Order: sequence, then C-alpha cells, then structure tokens
Amino acid sequence: MTGTGAKAAVEWLAAVAPDPGACRWEWERNPYGVALLPAGRRWDVIITPAGLGGPALDVLCRLVDRPGPVLADSGDTRLGFFVPVGTAARWVGTGTRAAGRGAWVVVPYPGRATGAARWLVLPDGSGTLNDPALLELAMHEAAARLARHREP
Repeated sequence: MTGTGAKAAVEWLAAVAPDPGACRWEWERNPYGVALLPAGRRWDVIITPAGLGGPALDVLCRLVDRPGPVLADSGDTRLGFFVPVGTAARWVGTGTRAAGRGAWVVVPYPGRATGAARWLVLPDGSGTLNDPALLELAMHEAAARLARHREP
C-alpha cells in the first residue's frame, strides 16, 4: 500500500475510535501494532473459521475487482470480513460469528506486520466494505467446494 493509501486507511479506521488521536498514538507506539476498535460505527465484522473464510475470500476475489477489508487472526485460524453496519444484527450462519454494535475488534495498523493480526485485504481508506450478499454467496460456494473435496 502506498504511503497515501496507508494514511487514508489509518484515518478511516481510527475515526471509529473514541479518541482517534489516542488510537493513532497507540498504533505507533504499541509493540504489537494493534488497536482495539468498536464495531458497529462504520463497519461490522463477520468472523469465519479460516477453513471456510480462505476459500470464500478466493471466491469473493473472483466476484469483485477488490473486496473490502479482511483480517486474519494471529494463528490464521479465523478471518474477519468487514461489512456494512447492521449486518451483524441480521447475520445467521453456522460456524460464523458477527461483531456489531457493542463489540470490539483487534485491528492491526495498516501496512505494518504485527504478531496479533494481519490484513489479508487492506482497507482502501474510502470506506469500501464487503457486500454481505456476495460474501454469503462466496461462503456457500466455498462450503460446497469443500464438501465435494471431502466426498470419497
């Protein structure tokens, strides 16, 4: 990500923090390079097991030019897809969780490697998010492919 793109992503993410300046300060000085940010202000997060989320991201990348932001946790066991506010309240999916209003998400500094979490798809800084309907479609297709590969 370019310096300008990273700056726009930082500003977009930090804007949801109770104190955006403190958030940026924490990102710059915290050795883990993460901040705890509230969901439900500019985005919700759909959290999937990596075994489903990785293939779903592959499908999503074929459906759109550029998906919205996607995080992976430190062990690459879960993925978090950033979706529009309100999605978490309506999301129903076996094995998935949704973080919306009242939830907090560990968010790494854009463009910097951290041990706690990493970006698979960086925010573009303009507010682009994953479309929930396309994400659901991608998850269904990924699940179907996974099921076919498990069949004898």
